[in-house]
Amino acid sequence: MTTTPVPSPRSPSLIATLPGRYYTDPEIFRLEQERLFESMWFCAVRSADLAGPGAFRTVQVGRESVLITRSRTGGLRAFLNVCRHRGARLCTEESGAVRRNLQCPYHAWTYDLDGRLVAAPNLARMPDVDRVEYGLVTVALREWLGYAWVCLADEPPSFEETVTGAAVERLGSTAAIEHYGAETLALGRRVTYDVRANWKLLVENFMECYHCATIHPELTYVLPEFTKGYAAQYYVGHGAAFGKGVRGFTIDGGEGFARLPEVTEEQDRRYYAITVKPTVFVNLVPDHVILHRMFPLAEDRTVVECDWLYAPEVVESGADVSRSVELFHRVNRQDFEACERTQPAMASRAYRNGGVLVPTEHHIEVFHTWLIERLGGPRA
Repeated sequence: MTTTPVPSPRSPSLIATLPGRYYTDPEIFRLEQERLFESMWFCAVRSADLAGPGAFRTVQVGRESVLITRSRTGGLRAFLNVCRHRGARLCTEESGAVRRNLQCPYHAWTYDLDGRLVAAPNLARMPDVDRVEYGLVTVALREWLGYAWVCLADEPPSFEETVTGAAVERLGSTAAIEHYGAETLALGRRVTYDVRANWKLLVENFMECYHCATIHPELTYVLPEFTKGYAAQYYVGHGAAFGKGVRGFTIDGGEGFARLPEVTEEQDRRYYAITVKPTVFVNLVPDHVILHRMFPLAEDRTVVECDWLYAPEVVESGADVSRSVELFHRVNRQDFEACERTQPAMASRAYRNGGVLVPTEHHIEVFHTWLIERLGGPRA
């Protein structure tokens, strides 16, 4: 595999970050909701969470509540969570299941699991009402890595270019990520974090490892090359090697589980990280996959759902995954605490013009450039 650095400026040693207002301004956050979260593919829910027909989950995507259901034919469907009658929230619970239909709790307008209007008080007396036209508003949906990705745009961008393309950009091919078989894995643990920080601070943190030697002693024990400050994402196709004597990606470096069946010898004893813009982190190790989904709720608040995924036989056997989970759970807590320490300073006059990036962080500027382009230029 190639080890060509991700394109980034070589000089000067220090280059500027985004100004502080990008992390505190409600108007910039509103623009991000419109031009990022409501316009791009958004990883919403693990497909297996919706086990059977009638299962549903509601997810906040930008300013919209999106309802994802499993239909009677077994497929997943996504809709805006809004009754077409008077605009009431159709499903008020975060998750649940219905037997046959979705019914608005306000005036009892009722929709089937494909979103078609099937009943309403006195509907028979209104033969001119088109039950398809007044059905729920459909949201585009694709499945990848065992997750449902939704897009609110009238014309969604290419999924291959903007989502799976992130794996190609990072690993050199989609085949490299397919070896982990994420869509066949089982959920071993899920932890939800409510982080009092802007979502971009979390992205920037995940993209660099200049901080790793300072706040991640457990991680740098397992992946000693991180002490040099270069994140796994700095090189295309490069995976950080496990340290000598480390037997697994666990809190103490002890034995993990059997290598996933399709993971190659080249991928064994290595850690790979992928950022799928705007809000997904994928972590790949030989025996499991860790996937973070971020839900930006305000300019200073981000909810993160982190899933640890294992071979089905590991989960079904009742095996203890705690040593495996604890390593990245501790990394998450260390990272999110750092982001929460940083958030207040984004409003300081000391950060009015931003900070700086050292050479091992220069690739973060690619993210900043992408963001400014998506927002239509620098924001005053």
